[in-house]
Amino acid sequence: MIYHQLGSSGIEVSKLCFGSLTMGPFQRDLTPIRGAELFECAFSLGVNFIDTAEIYGTYPHVREAVRLKKDVVVCSKSYAFDRQGAEASLRKALDGIGRDYIDVFLMHEQESEHTIRGHREALDYYLEMKRKGYIRAVGLSTHYIACMDGAIKRPELEVLFPLINKKGFGIADGTADEMLERIKTAHSLGRGIIAMKPLGGGHLIGEREEALDYILALDDCIDTIAIGMQSINEVEYNCARFSGETPDPRLSEKLRQTKRRLLVQEWCEGCGVCVDACHNHALSIQNGRAVVDTDKCALCSYCARVCPQFTIKII
Repeated sequence: MIYHQLGSSGIEVSKLCFGSLTMGPFQRDLTPIRGAELFECAFSLGVNFIDTAEIYGTYPHVREAVRLKKDVVVCSKSYAFDRQGAEASLRKALDGIGRDYIDVFLMHEQESEHTIRGHREALDYYLEMKRKGYIRAVGLSTHYIACMDGAIKRPELEVLFPLINKKGFGIADGTADEMLERIKTAHSLGRGIIAMKPLGGGHLIGEREEALDYILALDDCIDTIAIGMQSINEVEYNCARFSGETPDPRLSEKLRQTKRRLLVQEWCEGCGVCVDACHNHALSIQNGRAVVDTDKCALCSYCARVCPQFTIKII
């Protein structure tokens, strides 16, 4: 496995970051013990970095990972915008994963310089906690080029987690080339870069090899790449690719045929909360229930977390 320094943070991470969203309650809904089996396999193959977030519901899974590997690097994210919310979010993360510090803590899903400014109180709290040793690096995650423009101007944001894939799938306000331009600028300034959704949230699974070729070729400006994994097959395939090995062709074909989709259960009441939550404008209400435009859906499952009837899930 290849390892990089995460920008100027001094944190060493594996090129492959294990994204835990897909094992959580909004997608595969694995138990923490089952999740630990996947983490254990990944650790044995050289992975040392896990991504989670407050909304993912995977702190119990990550706690098992920390039990298995004491020095695993953990990144989490929060929507908190004020000091009180930020303090509660950080405490929840630390208690949830069973540590007295977290390696990387990010403001989740920022959209522009304006939203960064609107979360200033939370950011100041995270920076204070960094000085006290509870956080090792602070930053943000985003689907927006406009946010990267804002983040580049703020050196205190050491780690950036932008969405990038070969087709630009899920980038809310531009193209893959435009996002890549910002990534290169940020990295040249010493920011750590974690690439998000290199497989387009699952839409590029059928083009997995080409999609990974694209993202792995960006080694000069991307430190680590987060990929959600739900099975031992996925872990073994990705670890092989990220170690420069050739995966078993039979395994490659099996994964190529894997499809994921957003399921809206028949008891949907058409309240529209999910429509408002979707940054990609992939949901609408038709005939009294939510309907997904699969061409726009990034399979992030963030709509699932706001559904009051629990009718939405990635399968």
